[in-house]
Amino acid sequence: MSSPDQHVSSLAKQARELFVVHVGRALPDLVKSCETRLTSILDQAGPARDMQERRDAWMAFQKNQTAWLNQSRKVLQRTLLPRFTASGSSVNSAPGRLELMAEGAMDDQILASRLAMRVLDQASTELNELRLRIQHLEKRQELPRGDVLLPDVVTRILVDQWLDVQMSREGWLLVQDALAPMLAKRMHEAYKAANEFLVSSGVMKEIDLQALVKRAPGSRSAAPAAGDVAAAGAVAEGRGGFEGKRVAGQVSDERGGSARQNGTDSGGQAGMGSQRGGMTSSAMGVHDETRMMTSASPLARARMRAQGVVGRLKRMLIDRVGGDFEATQLLPPSPQLVQAMQRIAPVVSVDAGLPQTGSTGSGVVYADASHIERAATALRQRTVELKQAAETPAEKATIEVVALMFQSILAEERIPATVRVWFARLQIPVLRVALAEPEFFSALQHPARRLIDRMGSCVMGFESNVTSTALEMEIKRVVQVIEQYPETGRRVFQLVFDEFQKFLSTYLSGQGNASRFVTVAQQVEQKETLSVQYTIELRKLLDDVPVRDEVREFLFKVWVEVLAVASVKFGLKHEETASLKRVASDLLWAASAKPNRNDRARVIQQLPSILQRLRQGMGLLGYPAGLQDQHIKSVSDTLADAFMSRTEPIPQERLDKLSDRLAHLEDYLPENGVGDLDLDNESIEMITGVDASNIEVIKHGGSQPNEAMRAWAVELQIGSWFGLDHNGKLNSVQLAWRSDRGQLYLFVTNSGRCFLVQANRVAAYLQAGLLVPSEDEALTVRATRDAMAKLDANPERLLG
Repeated sequence: MSSPDQHVSSLAKQARELFVVHVGRALPDLVKSCETRLTSILDQAGPARDMQERRDAWMAFQKNQTAWLNQSRKVLQRTLLPRFTASGSSVNSAPGRLELMAEGAMDDQILASRLAMRVLDQASTELNELRLRIQHLEKRQELPRGDVLLPDVVTRILVDQWLDVQMSREGWLLVQDALAPMLAKRMHEAYKAANEFLVSSGVMKEIDLQALVKRAPGSRSAAPAAGDVAAAGAVAEGRGGFEGKRVAGQVSDERGGSARQNGTDSGGQAGMGSQRGGMTSSAMGVHDETRMMTSASPLARARMRAQGVVGRLKRMLIDRVGGDFEATQLLPPSPQLVQAMQRIAPVVSVDAGLPQTGSTGSGVVYADASHIERAATALRQRTVELKQAAETPAEKATIEVVALMFQSILAEERIPATVRVWFARLQIPVLRVALAEPEFFSALQHPARRLIDRMGSCVMGFESNVTSTALEMEIKRVVQVIEQYPETGRRVFQLVFDEFQKFLSTYLSGQGNASRFVTVAQQVEQKETLSVQYTIELRKLLDDVPVRDEVREFLFKVWVEVLAVASVKFGLKHEETASLKRVASDLLWAASAKPNRNDRARVIQQLPSILQRLRQGMGLLGYPAGLQDQHIKSVSDTLADAFMSRTEPIPQERLDKLSDRLAHLEDYLPENGVGDLDLDNESIEMITGVDASNIEVIKHGGSQPNEAMRAWAVELQIGSWFGLDHNGKLNSVQLAWRSDRGQLYLFVTNSGRCFLVQANRVAAYLQAGLLVPSEDEALTVRATRDAMAKLDANPERLLG
């Protein structure tokens, strides 16, 4: 007879097996999605390199798709074996143990994390409930790191097996967007099936939210950990019940409560309060940072929490209105409502009757509290009119929820009044989309939501006396474009969202000091990247070439720097840069043995020129004469020894190949990062000749970031505001620019102070809570939460 513990263990095992079976059944559909995507883009016009890349990806997939499917299925099955992790190692690895990371492992993890986030967007509610049931069965606080139930474990398996069967990362990037929706749908079904199995077996038929509230040992207030607050909030929102809302509210004030006062925000992001003007110190202890390193990333928790909010709204609408909100096809509104929406004037006639700057019709309007009140009144009036014209309960509910969301946005005092008035004018266009696509309420990636969130995040950091004419003009343009095309719905929102993203990419990096320092940062990144990669390529070239140690050291430590600086100052293809590359080839030849009389004569003839060009190169680095003399003497002595050597020389054919490779080193540069760059203000001034007194290079702080934090850093949005705790001072900064290679980030304060930070250091600051997003929730998520709070308090207004 089996013991109760064995029975419990068996249930958890069966739930995982059921999940793996469902995911395994989805693999053929994933393969089909990939093939369809690659076939559809095969003949698209574009640059020759892109077309060749697509053809290579298609051919590789045709050859290896069956192997990818079979190996992915096999590895999924192996996850059910004891002590197995996604990487194939034991889950019992000693904490804190340092391990070598394979080349490209970070890129692979980022690819997997992005796909896992797409799964979380759709499946977070079912995953949360399944996680809690498994933890209850196994009497554990968290799922093991390599548990197959975690989305990033499944997605990492898919990525790893893709690469293992000799398909490329570039090919994966081509199919990922087509793969994501199918995978998210099927994993959601798998989580749901596992939950239904456990519920039918009597496991936690109702989730006990109190179990999520863990008390900090030794604390008088027994405040919950931020991660627990996030989990409680996510599950409470996902469940949809009023009791769940109440319990979650006890541990996290939803608009800036006790968790934030203790130095963490309600989304689980540690470090400081996120409201402007209210940032607290980020004094995190080792325990706090350890929790950040070992638990789910704040980005994942925030997304799970946001999905919980919109998931609860969808359940509320389905429960109180009906199944119309689960419709997947476009449903036009009733004719009477369409006529009413066409009759209603804008919320406020913004261009008339308000102070304006600039030329007629093109200036920025400046609104104040009175205009906000007028807009709020107009919102309430138009809501009444529209609900009177609505013919179905679903239409009335949609009108009410959209109206409540825009009331919340209009009341957001951290957004300048002028921008809020423009936002209010989007109510009718958003309502059209919501009526036609009920998924607007549950899809965080809907273009209408993304547009409002991005515009809101960019202006959320403005102080009351700080405005941006160009940014407000762009927001005005965006709103007017949407109003001019009322029937295009989702498409026009996606169009203007893409345009707004392009605007941000040039606008923020072109303001004040940022404009000057972006050019500087680009040059610095290029120089440092070239220096690192020139060293790598040169080591490959000379790996089996008999080169004297003194010359080898000079080339690696001095001449690669010369080549990198020359490439930035003069250009990769400039004659001066090419000449300095030829110096390296000439030096290698001169330093090899010279048993032939003619070669010796040639060395004697060319040596003065070689040494002179070596001095010119070192001059580019700012080397003083004394240091140049030391290097010249070392090289000269080595050449003299080579001159007398009777050993075999380097074959001329080999030297010719080395020269050709040296002349085209830049062709071998990788498109991704090459590790930490050796940056400081002095190196910036040396490379670019620009005064760097108003730019601060952040080189230290935080600890070695984990993969989740690196992935989070990659996801940071241009234009978003953050609290930066650096050298004991808190700064409100905006992410103004990220380099093309993703190596450097430029953060700017309202006063124009610039902070240049490498990607690895950004991740370390995120991990340590020294860089904290100023918003704990996106604007539309917060508006959705406010709308639900009002509906909870007065449910009759939904259909009234």
